[in-house]
Amino acid sequence: MIVRKQTNGIHVGSVKIGDFSPISIQSMITTNPIYTDKAIAEINRLTEAGCEIVRVAVPTMEAAKSLEIVKKGISIPLIADIHFDYRLALQAIDSNVDGLRINPGNIGSIDNVLAVVEKAKPKRIPIRIGVNAGSLPKRILEAYGGHPTADGMVETALEHVRILEKLDYKEMKLSIKATEVPLMIEAYRKLSDKVPYPLHLGVTEAGTIKQGTIKSAIGIGALLADGIGDTLRVSLTGDPIHEIEVGRMIVSSLGLRNFGATMISCPTCGRCQVNLFSMAETVEQRLASIKEPIKVAVMGCVVNGPGEAREADFGIAGGNGQGIVFRKGEVIKTVPEHQLVDTLFNEINTYLEMKEKES
Repeated sequence: MIVRKQTNGIHVGSVKIGDFSPISIQSMITTNPIYTDKAIAEINRLTEAGCEIVRVAVPTMEAAKSLEIVKKGISIPLIADIHFDYRLALQAIDSNVDGLRINPGNIGSIDNVLAVVEKAKPKRIPIRIGVNAGSLPKRILEAYGGHPTADGMVETALEHVRILEKLDYKEMKLSIKATEVPLMIEAYRKLSDKVPYPLHLGVTEAGTIKQGTIKSAIGIGALLADGIGDTLRVSLTGDPIHEIEVGRMIVSSLGLRNFGATMISCPTCGRCQVNLFSMAETVEQRLASIKEPIKVAVMGCVVNGPGEAREADFGIAGGNGQGIVFRKGEVIKTVPEHQLVDTLFNEINTYLEMKEKES
């Protein structure tokens, strides 16, 4: 069982982060918010896929002002991603954003930081301090041998933290990302031991969907298994919808959250006498609309299927022209192969209907 580390609780809009709250799934849109209709449509599409917090890059004052319109058209918390110009953060707050991603150390003088904090305080708008291995200050790099290290990343993060703490503002969460997975894991582990603030997990510039999924699953998964992490974003080069799908799978695979029906399937072997790939894809697609936390198995043969998938709530196993439908490892029906999937879902739907009547 995973024992999560306790962190301070903050709120990003309606979503609580930290203090053992459910690990939230975030993403970032690719649209400049000045194109308000397109930005709203992209955010709402992500919301339907399960995104719970969305971040938007804010490169100009026009973009910062446009956030007010975007905010009115969406239903999940909105975070403004600000770099260098503190005035964009001030305008984003006026535009009713729910959070800021801004590094106090790179927006100029302490007066600039104070201006942002003083404006954020009445609304308790949290600030995410984001440190990336690829953009550490030159003096930090020189102090640690000229290349990014976990200690250098942690020192950079703590410098930003101290700025906000001196201004008596503790509504913050931290991220300390790297492209190299071992470095990212080491940095988060060290930072987790030094601060009480919630941590936003991610492997930065993870890559394309295939490579990025693997790197994120290893990096984010290892930390979550340690009990570290309160919210996450899987950074992928591709449609942001994939970020949500992968993030949810990482969290659910560790048993930290449940997002509805899940499927397990065998890797197939010489005993398989059905088109297992097609069958598994069909079952996975039909399970997507089921919100009840059931586990469904799709197995290639009747020899080992029910036994290997004994913990599944429902399952099917193919044979030569026919197959079996089983529940909790016990065979309940034998049907022709072409009826396997439909019979499976008849059993699932009957179960769901009975459960709904009982509730």
